[in-house]
Amino acid sequence: MLNDPRSHGLWEKSAPAAPATPALEEAAQADVVIVGGGYTGLSCALHLAGEGKSVVLLEAHEFGYGGAGRNVGLINAGLWLMPDDVASVVGQTHGERLLKLLGDGPELVMSLIDRHRIDCELERNGTLHCAVGASGLTELRQREAQWLKRGAPVSLLDARETADRVGTRAYAGSLLDRRAGTLQPLAYARGLARAALAAGARLHTSSPVVAAERKGSHWSVRTSQGRVEAQWLVVATDAYGLGPFRGTQEAQVRLPYFNLATQPLDAALLNTILPGKEGVWDTRTILSSFRPDRAGRLVFGSVGALRNGGAVTHKAWARRALARLFPQLSGIEFEHEWYGQIGMTNDAVPRLHAFGPNAFGIYGYNGRGISPGTVFGRELALLVLGETSADDLPLPVSGMKPAPLRGLRELYYEAGAQLAHAAGNRL
Repeated sequence: MLNDPRSHGLWEKSAPAAPATPALEEAAQADVVIVGGGYTGLSCALHLAGEGKSVVLLEAHEFGYGGAGRNVGLINAGLWLMPDDVASVVGQTHGERLLKLLGDGPELVMSLIDRHRIDCELERNGTLHCAVGASGLTELRQREAQWLKRGAPVSLLDARETADRVGTRAYAGSLLDRRAGTLQPLAYARGLARAALAAGARLHTSSPVVAAERKGSHWSVRTSQGRVEAQWLVVATDAYGLGPFRGTQEAQVRLPYFNLATQPLDAALLNTILPGKEGVWDTRTILSSFRPDRAGRLVFGSVGALRNGGAVTHKAWARRALARLFPQLSGIEFEHEWYGQIGMTNDAVPRLHAFGPNAFGIYGYNGRGISPGTVFGRELALLVLGETSADDLPLPVSGMKPAPLRGLRELYYEAGAQLAHAAGNRL
């Protein structure tokens, strides 16, 4: 994307083409102007246009340019935090409301895919959070207990059951979440865009916002060549915010994450690794994730950036890590490589921010973008439609300020992951 083969890698090669959308080159009026063409912005546009609202969406680059087009494609439920810890961060009322919405999030994603016939390689077979050692298994026992008391369809699998599902004896157990699944993330974003267009939304790519201001009862949002006047403003830029909304980026510490995709595996080999096609991630601090795609490639990822020597280091580590998990993959080559940035808040909970009258945005997905982004887009649409109020949203309204020592922390995460993987190559 934008002539960078390491931005979206396999997903750009295998996704259906994006719908044709011009840059904004005129003055327009709408009920709502949305800034950002990822899951949140596109979901919001789709839900608003479906209810008859006039919508203009402005995307600086292309749909799914940020995290929406670069992630591994796990449709997870909930947050990184333990469920019981969410209430301690946002309060009991918001906490349980948030857990219910995000627990049901994969169902919303899958229903939109079905309703709008989005071709995005959807798999509904759940995900496996795999335990590394005894401490990892203890963590998963706690997660299981906390989700079960909320009625979630999760179950802790022992080492043998995990080995049968994953194809390796490397894990002490795993937490199977039947709500979850996998998809092709860029294809899903492009499918949401196509559905929003069909519903009547006006979408503009290559339209970075350069200014936004409140004028009387309306918002005036300008690009370099056009302008939108709207009663409502929705900001959906997350960790890739630019211009007047760069604050959504600066309020987070960005964690680099890369993915590598093998060549398609033959049927016999593929049947030995994740025969149920679940998505996997583990309990390590510097975690790994993997899942198959429709063509039988194995997509394998971890923390790190494919730049400044990172491409060589992380790829060498990934070959060794895969061979330890699956000896039958020794010597495997990677066909595609790409990476992006995960926006992290200091407490692993997203933020709801009021940018002014009738102007809201949610950011800080902490590596959980597919389901929460889709859900929060719908919730912001319901707010605009008057079907809910700010007090009814799943997050309290909070302020926005730059993350402390942001640059140093980002450098630490990138360099630390590279050093850790370099050390792993020598083991």
